Amino acid sequence: MSVRAGREFLAIPGPTTVPDEVLRAMHRPAVDIYSGPLLALTDSLLKDIARVFNTTGRAYIYISNGHGAWEAALTNVLSKGDRILVLESGRFAIGWGENARRMGVEVEILKGDMRRAVRPAEVEARLKADKSGKGGGTIKAVLVAQIDTASGVVNDIPAIAQAIRAAGHDALLMVDAVASLGCMPFNMDEWGVDVAMSGSQKGLMAPPGLGFVAANDRAREVHKTAGLRTPYWDWTDREGDQHYQKYAGTPPEHMLFAVRQALDMLFAEGLENVYRRHTLLAEAVRRAVGVWAEGQAIGFNIIEPSERCNTVTPVLVGGGHDSEALRAYCNQKCGVILGHGIGDLSGKAFRVAHMGHVNAPMMLGTLSVIEVALNALGIPHGKGGAQAAIDWLGAEVKA
Repeated sequence: MSVRAGREFLAIPGPTTVPDEVLRAMHRPAVDIYSGPLLALTDSLLKDIARVFNTTGRAYIYISNGHGAWEAALTNVLSKGDRILVLESGRFAIGWGENARRMGVEVEILKGDMRRAVRPAEVEARLKADKSGKGGGTIKAVLVAQIDTASGVVNDIPAIAQAIRAAGHDALLMVDAVASLGCMPFNMDEWGVDVAMSGSQKGLMAPPGLGFVAANDRAREVHKTAGLRTPYWDWTDREGDQHYQKYAGTPPEHMLFAVRQALDMLFAEGLENVYRRHTLLAEAVRRAVGVWAEGQAIGFNIIEPSERCNTVTPVLVGGGHDSEALRAYCNQKCGVILGHGIGDLSGKAFRVAHMGHVNAPMMLGTLSVIEVALNALGIPHGKGGAQAAIDWLGAEVKA
């Protein structure tokens, strides 16, 4: 017997729930790729993607997932044999660096772990050592993820940027904002980020399939001598006068319709309100997990509360209990699909996503289902986690 009849809820950290309005925007015939309306759509999207990144630099749209946007960012500013510093705080910056290594870039990892954010002081120390070493300043770029969905950490990008400046180093700062853009502030110009990238399927509330890159003038100057440039990813080609050059071929019309609608929804809500909504719902999840953790079998992956992100919460399951059994119960019995632990957390955790098109009933329902599963499976936990989330929202969302 189950109680899952009805609409299934996808609570994984990407792809996230696509709003009905976005799905409807895609449900239309193809249009002439050479006509005015589609050209105007492209212009509006390039402008508004830059707006979400908070940059006066250039934005680029790719028919790709986030891994493609990784490659676009790397190939446009690096050459074979260049050296980069990757800041570890989970899995995804490491993956980005691995892509660079396979393209002939020399990769150094500033060691971190799955339970803490990047320490800016360590970044500063490493870059000072690089600058004073033989050949001085050999590191060309620093790679970091603002949020890593494997660990659930949020990194302090302005502090990392300040560490690079304090070291007197001229390495480019390159940021993966796949799990943060549209969910929390990203102030690219103010912080001093040179290259940023993201994707369509998380905070931007559209299906997977589009990658976005933003670059400032400093990055575009470095781009002129980058040796890894290829025709498909190349910024210079995409800055051409012909509309098809913006996409290196046929525009992905229906994905563009989707992202246009999603951005309109974000702007109508107001970005500050979007960020506040994510903060409130994330804290509601954390309040619940904090109560469950009193039973000792459940716990947070990220140790420091201030380093827990507002888009996904990985929850450790210990004491010999099976996180996959809990996920299976939530899905098969109740219709809620939780994310599984990945990387070092594989088989040890489940992940609760709270990003994109989410609201209070979605998250409170998810938390209640998890609590049902904890009870049904006999996993020790503190009682009243869902109630703690309700109490938090009741106190914070004023009448």
